Amino acid sequence: MRGVVIVSAKERETANVGAGLWKGIGMWAWILFRISGLVLAGYLFVHIWVISQGRVSGAETLDSLFETFDKPFLVFLDTMLVVAVLYHALNGVRVLLMDMGIGIRRHKAVFWACMLVAAATVWVFAYKAIPFIL
Repeated sequence: MRGVVIVSAKERETANVGAGLWKGIGMWAWILFRISGLVLAGYLFVHIWVISQGRVSGAETLDSLFETFDKPFLVFLDTMLVVAVLYHALNGVRVLLMDMGIGIRRHKAVFWACMLVAAATVWVFAYKAIPFIL
């Protein structure tokens, strides 16, 4: 069989890719991937509702909603939204690479590299958001 990578049972156990093996980084990556997906889907509905208020209730209502979004707690929630987007996107890239057979033996290193990129990006976003919180 050409193009088929044969992985032994021991390698599958140590690879810990996916949710079938409930231990280690693979389990948490799988759970957080699902949670971040649900958060993003919920945010999509809230976002559509907020934007629709401009058409339904007028510009004044939309302006008052936007003023509400400048509150420190909501700026913090925006930062958490950036965290969810980055985690979901970069973990999705990792999963895609695994599906294509790239980095299977080093999936933990790929995961931590993706999380390092996400952490650096969140740090930049949080640094830029500090004036809105203080």
